[in-house]
Amino acid sequence: MLTIDAFEDACAKVREVTQKTSLIESPHFSEATGNKVFFKPENLQRTGAYKVRGAYYKISTLTDEERARGLITASAGNHAQGVAYAASRCGAKAVIVMPTTTPLIKVERTKSYGAEVILYGDVYDEACERAYELADEFGYTFIHPFNDLDVATGQGTIAMEIVQELPFVDYILVPIGGGGLATGVSSLAKILNPHIKVIGVEPSGAACMKASLEAGHVVKLPHVSTIADGTAVQQPGDIIFPYLQENIDGIITVDDSELIAAFLDMVESHKMIVENSGLLTVAALKHLDVKGKKVVSILSGGNMDVITMSSVVQHGLIQRDRIFTVSVLLPDRPGELVRVAGLIADEGGNVVRLDHNQFVSTNRNAAVELRVTIEAFGTSHKLAIVKALEEAGFKPKLIQAHL
Repeated sequence: MLTIDAFEDACAKVREVTQKTSLIESPHFSEATGNKVFFKPENLQRTGAYKVRGAYYKISTLTDEERARGLITASAGNHAQGVAYAASRCGAKAVIVMPTTTPLIKVERTKSYGAEVILYGDVYDEACERAYELADEFGYTFIHPFNDLDVATGQGTIAMEIVQELPFVDYILVPIGGGGLATGVSSLAKILNPHIKVIGVEPSGAACMKASLEAGHVVKLPHVSTIADGTAVQQPGDIIFPYLQENIDGIITVDDSELIAAFLDMVESHKMIVENSGLLTVAALKHLDVKGKKVVSILSGGNMDVITMSSVVQHGLIQRDRIFTVSVLLPDRPGELVRVAGLIADEGGNVVRLDHNQFVSTNRNAAVELRVTIEAFGTSHKLAIVKALEEAGFKPKLIQAHL
């Protein structure tokens, strides 16, 4: 049972391995939403995510014999690092099965804590099945990433810290993959103050909890597709599901494109790196149909590899019309390229890339193609640049931008 005594015990225990993640007020999102918005920055937590809480508390409840057999789990990354770190603190062997799609940074950091990593399957659920097989074969003690009440209790310590720091919080937004974090946070929040609303947030391409709550029982999605790899779960936990039915006040789903925009917002407004799953609660702020409330968004993790980060930044800039590409056809004579560049400069655009194709037509005197990738301030600025090119007699054609 998720009791106040268990949560208090967990709070004392997790302090041994966590660092303080004080709430950060967000003037940017407060102004944008009409609420008083705070972030719980678990992306700054030891191991880069909240998962160390549940992993450490769960391992602390095991017997010496259970720890001595070795620990095994499956994870897309953050729980893996939590278990690996907690196991190293307890002197136990840890085996982690991770999907083959797991970002390299999460694999390497898990190994850095001394764990053995096995890559298997395309999604978490396939990795989990393999972990159970290995547990049966070698006698390892399985540490489930979310479908475990002790793990959920450890994760719920976040709610205790939020309420201690912001006693009159109205809404807590919590990311949902399998539901362990949401179970702990919602259960403890309701114990501390039944008036607190806890809203779960899922990627629209992996909304297994929404489907399950609507059906009234655990539902397994046929497939999931989302850039939020940490919450790419096909089926929520059946053990924890009744607690979610009782304590979650609603579900918001977020598209991948919204996560891309949220990443740019967090980098530019708060100078923080938050992984895609952790951005769910940021993107959900605009979907929360309330005003004048105190809202806490839990930033669940910050373990994003550099390649993913660069891709998200590029797509975000294109999405917001801060990078765009136009194609114009020019007569093949001196001075035309300079004229185009001058028009763009006069409008305040910054040329970041030029491609000059003389072979677009067999008649080079009639036309060569110039593709210009331009940095702008946003949509209105982009349209002003395009209009200037049109008024100068060019016929600019917008094409897919790339850097």
